[in-house]
Amino acid sequence: MSKPTSPFTKDQLLPQEETLEISKQKGALYIGLPKETHAQEKRICLTPDAVAAIVANGHRVLLEDGAGQQAGFSNTAYSEAGAEITTETKKVFGCPIILKVEPPTQEEIALINPKTVLISALQLKTRQKSYFEALAKKKITALAFEFIKDEDHSYPAVKALSEIAGTASVLIASELMVNAKKGKGLLFGNISGVPPVEVVVIGAGTVGQFAIRSALGLGANVKVFDSSITRLRELQYKVGHTLYTSTIQPKNLMKSLRRCDVAIGAIRGTNRSPIIVTQDMVENMKEGAIIIDVSVDMGGCFETTEMTSHDNPTVIKHGVIHYGVPNIPARYPRTASISISNIFTPYLLQIAESGGLEQAIRFDRGLKNGVYFYRGILTSKAVSNWFDMPHSDLNLLMF
Repeated sequence: MSKPTSPFTKDQLLPQEETLEISKQKGALYIGLPKETHAQEKRICLTPDAVAAIVANGHRVLLEDGAGQQAGFSNTAYSEAGAEITTETKKVFGCPIILKVEPPTQEEIALINPKTVLISALQLKTRQKSYFEALAKKKITALAFEFIKDEDHSYPAVKALSEIAGTASVLIASELMVNAKKGKGLLFGNISGVPPVEVVVIGAGTVGQFAIRSALGLGANVKVFDSSITRLRELQYKVGHTLYTSTIQPKNLMKSLRRCDVAIGAIRGTNRSPIIVTQDMVENMKEGAIIIDVSVDMGGCFETTEMTSHDNPTVIKHGVIHYGVPNIPARYPRTASISISNIFTPYLLQIAESGGLEQAIRFDRGLKNGVYFYRGILTSKAVSNWFDMPHSDLNLLMF
């Protein structure tokens, strides 16, 4: 009598491991690049070179006519890179993925299709509750690029823009010394027989580090103040130069501010920058000295700082020139655009490789950290605390 044969193979009968994670399937992206409408915003998220790389990978990019013009990138350059160009703003906002520098206005949100993916800055301190209500109504999934983390748990977009702001703060100071009313006519350079320019930097973070590098490169004498000894120690190592460093002690700080020609404020707080330099300290500074308050967007660390614009950047108080423009990188739109583009391009290709944003944030914790709205539901604790709005855990919504 013959043995009964099984319809299953031996391999099929062996216990199999359960597949919990869905395998990655590559998907095609359709990205819209609208023109920035904010008065002082000239940057764009993708350069023509980045567009060429994205299009070469089988994706589509729709650019609003003249969107890269103010950053020095022509329509022709984008067209040659493979982008489609349209004069219809509504068409660009109709794309499944929208890439912007500034958060969209209420009018722009009205043009966005439901369930769209929006990638832009969030700029939490300038948002209104109505902005989040509009996103919820359209069931939008939104990422803030200042919240995205990389492999070493730092914020790449914030870091890149801080590098620009730090370097620019010294270049702006060197211009103001000559061009501003009451400017001292000093050259930011180590000229034989001429005492060097004295610079005080308050804050040893990324902005402070790049400001110090630029100031030292131009031959200035630099003094650095920070509340953290660890940061000051790391700074000495990163800059590769012996510096005058000090913790923030009013007596030492006052002494240095009295002698300095330029003071750069680069200290950020949790909700507001702490006021490190009081009005009394500013009154004791030299006539024609310059204050560049890089943390002005968080209230500023100089008590006398006033928010200004790129068109009218300076205010003179107590004989001291104050520069209080909140968005310094926007002054250098081409450099800032290339820097932002370098960060976005790999992420966009990664999203495509994963088969869409939803899959990408399953595999990448840093990218997931950038999500503050998921299908119209608030998922960010920071936004929730700031506006006293209910939020849900993204992990519970996705799995």
